Amino acid sequence: MNVDAEPLETLRTRTSVKWTAYPPDVLPLFVAEMDYPLAPGIVRTLHDRIAASDSGYVGSPGELPAAFADFAQRRWGWRPRRRGIRTTTDVSVAIVETLRRVITPGDGVVITTPVYPPFAEFVAEADGMVVDVPLATSADRPSGYGLDLDGIERAFAAGATAMLLCHPHNPLGLIHPLSDLELLAASAARHGVTVISDEIHSPLVFPGETFTPFLSVSDAARDHGLTVTSASKGFNLAGIKCAMMIAESARGIAALDGMSFEVGARTSILGLHASVAGFRDDEPWLDGAIAAIQRSSELLASLLARYLPEVGYRPPRAGFLAWLDFRELGWGDDPAARILKEARVALVPGPDFGPAGAGFARLNLACSPEVLTEAIERIAALRSPS
Repeated sequence: MNVDAEPLETLRTRTSVKWTAYPPDVLPLFVAEMDYPLAPGIVRTLHDRIAASDSGYVGSPGELPAAFADFAQRRWGWRPRRRGIRTTTDVSVAIVETLRRVITPGDGVVITTPVYPPFAEFVAEADGMVVDVPLATSADRPSGYGLDLDGIERAFAAGATAMLLCHPHNPLGLIHPLSDLELLAASAARHGVTVISDEIHSPLVFPGETFTPFLSVSDAARDHGLTVTSASKGFNLAGIKCAMMIAESARGIAALDGMSFEVGARTSILGLHASVAGFRDDEPWLDGAIAAIQRSSELLASLLARYLPEVGYRPPRAGFLAWLDFRELGWGDDPAARILKEARVALVPGPDFGPAGAGFARLNLACSPEVLTEAIERIAALRSPS
């Protein structure tokens, strides 16, 4: 199925943060929302539910556990047990509530920067303490990065009781290899650490790439892991509010069962039905969206080679985010600030992702070729001294 971004004049009628945070002369390539139209099965389902005035409280996860289990089996060869799947509002809430069940106030929680900026906020909200173990640079890996397993082991040995794993990793589009995940799970088991794997970008794994869900890695991963995920990134449903928390062990299920009733009750009924439709009916759309993202990634590489050869870029293996290295241009720790002010292109500042993000910026690839081309041309015009 062919999937294309909608025209700018149509996109600017949207009321999400992507299209209201900046004046209309700014090209918004910051927040992780797609510029594509919604998948047809999701559209039909939402129209049907609204026509039925089905806008009340969620009574249960309904058909979502079965729909996701089937989807996970088809995409990754993993079938999570339906009895271990719970729903909540979104992945942010899922992370915070899960952390609250597996740590005590003041416990250390490992994150691996550069990483999705709210991770540190989630740890603080759950009364934990951030333990930053930055990713190791790795020239022999496609993304240029990998988990610092020795550093993580030291953090666990020093007393950290949980870890937030970003898998695939935002902002890099890094898919952690099975060998790393096996070692991570074994380390967590040795030290009694719970690994919470945020797999929200997993539906967007590119063809030819191998994604291994953390809970499918080993007995140690199942016993010491919990997964949080959603249809929201894969199918552009962030505002419809439905996410899943998944456990594959008795201790994991006990952690989920120990949550307040309200954690599940706050799931949006429209989000639940939209998620079921996406996982069951809209894989052709999803594959079309991935193909469009890959074309954008290839276009970005060619535009940078032509206009900004100093900017480093390693194409993602999953997701629709590009991590751009502006350090050779000498635009300071936060090149996105100058790019916004002078080029009128909104990117996410690299320093937001942690100290390792200095000199970088994140760009959203889920846009039209025309918007992406204009954005890079505008940025390239700043190469002359200001």
